[in-house]
Amino acid sequence: MTRKMTKRKKWNLVDPCTHAIVGASITPRYLLDKLRLTELAALESMTKGQGTVQDWRTLVDLLNLSEMMGRNGVGAEVLPVCEKAQEGLHKAAIRYQETLTMGLDGVTIKALRDLIEYADLQQGSIHRSVFEQFVEKTRNYIKGNGDRVVEIT
Repeated sequence: MTRKMTKRKKWNLVDPCTHAIVGASITPRYLLDKLRLTELAALESMTKGQGTVQDWRTLVDLLNLSEMMGRNGVGAEVLPVCEKAQEGLHKAAIRYQETLTMGLDGVTIKALRDLIEYADLQQGSIHRSVFEQFVEKTRNYIKGNGDRVVEIT
């Protein structure tokens, strides 16, 4: 018989100073622009009536994250816009289940444009580590309270 041996984990070396500086700094503009471009492209395709479920999902994720940030004190003025956007996205989901075409009405398009502007301000005003905590908190909330968020099944 042979003896059991411990398998040692090998950790990648991380410079703690650089890691702290990145976490404490505001998220770089080019990363936020990349995220914003994805959201604007999803809104554009939904506006033209050529939206997909993935486009809808992108907008719902934007909504959920902005609402979570607003409820926790980062740009609380976004909450009325979130309600309008949520109603419109819910109607779009119901319409998609009936007709298999994804589209939005005018009020929802306006609300989503405002929501994208608010989200840009929210995400550009907090530290990167705090932003990542909000993303994780939103993900956990959706896992635990799936009946309270807009979701296509």
